[in-house]
Amino acid sequence: MMLEKISSNKMFGGVQEHFQHHAESLKCQMRFAIYLPEGASKHAPVPVLYWLSGLTCTDENFVQKSGGQRMASALGIAIVCPDTSPRGVGIADDENQSYDLGLGAGFYINATEKPWSTHYKMYDYIVNELPVLIAANFPVSNKKSISGHSMGGHGALTIALKNPDKYCSVSAFSPIANPINSPWGQKAFSAYLGSDKTLWQQHDASVLMKASTQHVPALVDQGLADDFLQEQLQPESLISAALSNNYPLILNQHQGYDHSYFFIASFIESHLCFHAKHLGQS
Repeated sequence: MMLEKISSNKMFGGVQEHFQHHAESLKCQMRFAIYLPEGASKHAPVPVLYWLSGLTCTDENFVQKSGGQRMASALGIAIVCPDTSPRGVGIADDENQSYDLGLGAGFYINATEKPWSTHYKMYDYIVNELPVLIAANFPVSNKKSISGHSMGGHGALTIALKNPDKYCSVSAFSPIANPINSPWGQKAFSAYLGSDKTLWQQHDASVLMKASTQHVPALVDQGLADDFLQEQLQPESLISAALSNNYPLILNQHQGYDHSYFFIASFIESHLCFHAKHLGQS
């Protein structure tokens, strides 16, 4: 698989780069960002944290706003940031250009309904295709964890819960914790998966956590001044699921913090340290 380098910048001793490539699972060109800490080489491969961004975001948001590269460099962890949906001419998108469906809103699932099913296979891309591409082209080990924000927090949690053998740990900021009961989730799942709600449940972190038999250590941070807290995010559902199943979930709630990257930047270092512990880097 051919990679085209878009940019490369020295940062905290390591290098922040952006690439594009043809994604077989999505049938389009895709971009991703990767931060490689100082010292990463084929002789000293490093573990990887995959970061999944939220609605309207791209591969750029975490890179430019989180400041996470400083701690990633200190801990010796690579960070991979994919885009949030397929993009390009001829790719299905919401005709009303809604921010919460279509472009920038892939929800990290495999769409089964037309017109979305041709390109919107974000689950396959994140779980299967992208890790193979990263392993083949960069000095990374076979250890990986996953994290994300909002829609990306939903993606990180559900992907880890569905693939406990693939990830050492999972974390999320302000995740859509119970999308089958959230307006965002209901809109996306109806369009991408159709009316069969048993399919929806396969991509709901609260449902999956309640039924989980193999646990991946999980960390969630939620701001209590988040405008989307009650209607869209519903962290209480995740807490209830974890308690019912004795799931190893740490969920921190923070007074005064909202849904923005100001919140993420405030606590990203604690998330990276959490993952480093489970990746064997601390």
